[in-house]
Amino acid sequence: MKYIIDKENRPFYLQLYKQIRDDIVSESYAYNTKLPSKRSLSEETGVSTVTVEHAYELLCDEGYIEPRERSGYFVTFKQTDGFVNIDENKAKHDVRQITSDSPTFPMSVFSKTMRKVLTENGELLLVKSPNSGCLELRSAIQHYLARNRGIYVDAEQIIIGSGSEYLYSLIVELLGRNRIYAIESPSYKKIEQVYIATEIIYDSLVLTNSGIDSAALSKTKATVLHTTPYRSYPSGVTATASKRHEYVRWSYEGSRYIIEDDFESEFSVSAKPTETLFALSDKDNVIYLNTFSKTISPSLRIGYMVLPKHLVPEFEKKLGFYSCTVPTFMQYVLTELINNGDFERHINRVRRSKRKELSI
Repeated sequence: MKYIIDKENRPFYLQLYKQIRDDIVSESYAYNTKLPSKRSLSEETGVSTVTVEHAYELLCDEGYIEPRERSGYFVTFKQTDGFVNIDENKAKHDVRQITSDSPTFPMSVFSKTMRKVLTENGELLLVKSPNSGCLELRSAIQHYLARNRGIYVDAEQIIIGSGSEYLYSLIVELLGRNRIYAIESPSYKKIEQVYIATEIIYDSLVLTNSGIDSAALSKTKATVLHTTPYRSYPSGVTATASKRHEYVRWSYEGSRYIIEDDFESEFSVSAKPTETLFALSDKDNVIYLNTFSKTISPSLRIGYMVLPKHLVPEFEKKLGFYSCTVPTFMQYVLTELINNGDFERHINRVRRSKRKELSI
């Protein structure tokens, strides 16, 4: 393979990672194929072996490849994943349970930011927020997602709301109650509770150690898949790279949608957060959800969703009259935390701490 590194744009290892990943997904490197050695790839691209190693580490973290002692790196991604296999059936009974513990956001930083917002914005904070949320916060989230999650959208696609449960109910109203929704089993309890409260039909799809069971996914009559690819709660399962691509392929049939709940993904110990289904899909049919409950505090009750671009006019038509449920003041506080870098510095501190814990 011939990989070209643009020496004017850093980081080099991300450029290399993306090119190799694309070759793996397109099956230029088939399953169980050995990748070029770090030394040969270094000579070909003109970058250091350390740079190549960083790219390979990212591919390992995301489940595309694996290292084999004294043999090199081999492809573990399967484009054909999506069929039942013996290992997956065995894994159904070995899904581990996790507990939720929130890293503490520095109170001194939070209170300082609140005082600054009060001083600099004054009576503006008493003005009613636009129904979809303040443009300042939506723009801040827009740029944050581009920097950190590979999600490139317009600010108008972002809707602010008071937590995930509220946003779940909005999605039901947007996509319709006549659809069948599929959820993970086990899943976050409130997901199921919201669907029960909205009186819709839903299908529970069993989780394996790699993600949703392939047979269950292929058999469901659902047209909306609600999934938590990163560290599903309470099982702790993170969908493999093959499984994430399987979800996206499933969504390409008919008028299907994916609701991607990306809760807690910011605290991944990987050098690069796991790629999102929103970024992987090219059909504009993934609704991305996240909140600041884990990254700052559950008491904030601030969440957001990113709509597929084609659904924005439909949202405005059907639900645009709903007032934003998050106070203007707290929206400006969060905007300041994102724009001044305090939010990302906190995330990086927690991730470094988690890495140290794992290395002990």
